[in-house]
Amino acid sequence: MSQDYIATIGLEVHVQLKTRSKMFCACPVEYGATPNTHTCPTCLGLPGALPVMNEEALKLTILTGLMLGCKIAEVCKFDRKSYYYPDMPKNYQISQYDMPLCLGGGVPLHDLAYPKDAQKSIGTKDKVVRLTRIHLEEDVAKSFHLENASGIDFNRAGTPLMEIVSEAEIANPEEAFAYLTSLKQHLEYAGVSDADMEKGQMRCDVNVSVRPAGTEKWGTKIELKNLNTISGVRRALAYEIDRQSEVLRGGGSLQQETRRWDDDLGQTQLMRIKESAHDYRYFPDPDLMPVKTEKLLVAAKELLPELPAEKRARYEKDFGVSEYDAAVLADNPDLGTYFEQAAAGSPRGKQIANWILNDLQSALSAAGQAITACPVKPAQLDGLVELLAGGQINGKQAKEVFAEMLTTGRDAVVIVEEKGLKQESDAGAIGALCDEVIGANPQSVEDFKAGKAAALNFLKGQVMKLSRGKANPVMVGDLLAQKLS
Repeated sequence: MSQDYIATIGLEVHVQLKTRSKMFCACPVEYGATPNTHTCPTCLGLPGALPVMNEEALKLTILTGLMLGCKIAEVCKFDRKSYYYPDMPKNYQISQYDMPLCLGGGVPLHDLAYPKDAQKSIGTKDKVVRLTRIHLEEDVAKSFHLENASGIDFNRAGTPLMEIVSEAEIANPEEAFAYLTSLKQHLEYAGVSDADMEKGQMRCDVNVSVRPAGTEKWGTKIELKNLNTISGVRRALAYEIDRQSEVLRGGGSLQQETRRWDDDLGQTQLMRIKESAHDYRYFPDPDLMPVKTEKLLVAAKELLPELPAEKRARYEKDFGVSEYDAAVLADNPDLGTYFEQAAAGSPRGKQIANWILNDLQSALSAAGQAITACPVKPAQLDGLVELLAGGQINGKQAKEVFAEMLTTGRDAVVIVEEKGLKQESDAGAIGALCDEVIGANPQSVEDFKAGKAAALNFLKGQVMKLSRGKANPVMVGDLLAQKLS
């Protein structure tokens, strides 16, 4: 019988902060700029250049800590981390070691944060993955490896970089996926970072080990470096957990090392034997004074947004939507804003949510449009739902009107009037149509009276056809049933 192994996973997430200038100089932060155009003596590490701290970066890091329930240090300091790589021009990185800005806290994992194929088999509901720390540092340059040469773009060197370190209590690749999804959502809610992984604004290092089931001592920790998609983290972990387990099953041993993930090959590859903390020779940066955080904390508290969990609960309470609908609407801040504007003061929050999550999102996805560019304004969608709820148009007509609204951006009431789509709800007129259909279909009448319920649906369809789809279908059904009873 093969030995079962348990995984232990911790994540280190690097997040570029949304500031206009770099961490220790005035060079602008701009993605996609011409290489090596946003540099100066400070971020290039030239002799004699001195760093000047970016106060906004400190404040955004504290704001992140507040959102995630961290304890904010009263005093923090910056250290030099020796770092002999081509992408670090000073040969050291300014970071934080023993006095970081934020300690503790946690990232909550809600159901919709998990991959869709794992949402029905979540191991621990409402789990909160604890954090060790959040510290602030400067980013390194970006290396490019071409066919016959390598190049370095120093535009990124010195960009404010927040490192969020979790405790090693993530149990599987699906929990890692949920952790990153939830973390990204919190960062976007507060405007701390765009967290665009394709642009390198959020990058993840993974620490993973395996141990035999039933044992307590952790296995050998192996780091997977610079993963840049959430789904890639899930795939890399699934592969690495299997790889380590197979090595141990075969009687082999593992060493502490750093590996990279090749998504094309679907495997991890050795990069180097892992350094320890003492290899970096940390010491306090003599050019930077310790920071008292009291005033920064006050400023950060003023920026604290409504958290995703709070918004989900409010949507359920105030708008009467389901737990699932609330989670989807709150998942995207722009989508949530659209919903709130459409449902403001309306008793039809659930119906509005249905239109947004089904018809509107589907149409926008097909057109490749974001909700912020939606041609149907929130108030216009509310107007459409109001016409439908008031019986002025039926469901089929509402779909037709909605399609026209997407094309033209005009109000539903205008389209209804122009196209003559107003639903017929006059009992006398509908009753006359029912009488005509009953007289023309004696066999269906007899079938209904004999207990065949489908016959009533046929008669109802004939009335709708005769009215050219304008008759109120509820009234049609009620009047037919009355006349045939």
